Amino acid sequence: MPELPEVETVMRGLRARLEGRRISRALVHRPDLRLPFPPGLAARLTGATVVGFRRRAKYMLMRLDGGDSVLIHLGMSGRMVIGSDRPNALPAHEHLTLETEDGARVGFIDPRRFGLVDLVATAGEDGHRLLAGLGPEPLEAGFTPASLRAALAGRNTPIKAALLDQRLVAGLGNIYVCEALFRAGIAPARLAGGIGAARVARLVAEIRATLEEAIAAGGSSLRDYVKPDGELGYFQHAWKVYGREGEPCADCPGPPGCPGIARMVQAGRSTFWCPRKQR
Repeated sequence: MPELPEVETVMRGLRARLEGRRISRALVHRPDLRLPFPPGLAARLTGATVVGFRRRAKYMLMRLDGGDSVLIHLGMSGRMVIGSDRPNALPAHEHLTLETEDGARVGFIDPRRFGLVDLVATAGEDGHRLLAGLGPEPLEAGFTPASLRAALAGRNTPIKAALLDQRLVAGLGNIYVCEALFRAGIAPARLAGGIGAARVARLVAEIRATLEEAIAAGGSSLRDYVKPDGELGYFQHAWKVYGREGEPCADCPGPPGCPGIARMVQAGRSTFWCPRKQR
């Protein structure tokens, strides 16, 4: 599933092409994805002007001049593709199409149909059932060492599981949690409530740095993920541990015979880490 950097990258691409443009035609090609499309979605989008965008966790919000926001979640395989020509045939797995007066065409393609599209009043975005209760954004001012330490206090769950809890921090996913914990030198199985203030402060800094680097690199390419212009993200070339089981750790190669980066399963997800560096 695309994580925060990928969603941020897609949102920025859509903003560059759609903000300030009027939607001349919207087409819905099936009744549902993971959830049914809102009733009358095509009619409510046609004629509207896109006035802005916002990302919340792994969701995108496209704000319209009439006071509605289009809530978009890419799911497992969803992607937004921008073009300038109307194809002769509908692209495979394209379920929603937006066309603007100046000739842009945006298609929401989702082969597995785990994504979703909904409408919410812009003034009430944070009250939407999928957004209410989310924790602070890791790249915003509200995410601080003090706030994270307070959220972790008393938790007897592994730190990796705690960071994946969207109520504590919004938008973090498996890949970037693995990378941030490695950079912070914290073992993923360490109990969240027992991590001291200095290490929490370092973890907050490394979460921010990891996400910022990934966004700057255009996100990571995972199976179906591409940026809206079709260019693949390439942060995966900077992964230090994720997907590198058995390879030497770049920060501590270890003695001869060291098995290198390890992999374990936590809550059904692969965790990659360096047992020598991460304590």
